[in-house]
Amino acid sequence: MLLLLAFSAVNLMAQTTTTPDADETSNRPLWLRDLRRWEIVAFGSFPFTMFFSTIGMDMYRWHRETGMDWGRREYAPWPITAAGGAAMTDEEHRRTIFIAIGLSAGVAIADHFIQRGRRERERRRAEAIPAGTVLIIRTPLFEDEPEEPDGPAPYDDEGDYGDGVPEYAENAAAAPQSPP
Repeated sequence: MLLLLAFSAVNLMAQTTTTPDADETSNRPLWLRDLRRWEIVAFGSFPFTMFFSTIGMDMYRWHRETGMDWGRREYAPWPITAAGGAAMTDEEHRRTIFIAIGLSAGVAIADHFIQRGRRERERRRAEAIPAGTVLIIRTPLFEDEPEEPDGPAPYDDEGDYGDGVPEYAENAAAAPQSPP
């Protein structure tokens, strides 16, 4: 855990006040990007692993103390525990936290190997392309124009929809009458 905090501190010191562009992040070494991704996945998965390891520890305690007897719910896991149930000891709390940290690290390591596999497949696919093959990358020539919103446009200060023609549809009495 201390090692993770040290890497986080090094990463914070290396950051600048401006937001890095996509081109700037690609200049970072691959191992540093992998480490940052590992850190994000490990810390991001910790709340979930803590939740599930707490429920798992409660299930273990319930089985150990009562043999999962439904009549004795003081050791039952959180959703079905009795009011005023037995609290976890300090040792059980520590064990739950260590299990959650280990599971978070395991999730981050699994993600790392999945990413390495994807990167390796992409590298093999790129190497399989014969030399001299022209790669065509299609990009849009023009930006798409935003679509007009549905429904009437809001009134401007002059009481029209911005086209200079007053709108009298809402108040028929205010509409000019043509002579017969």
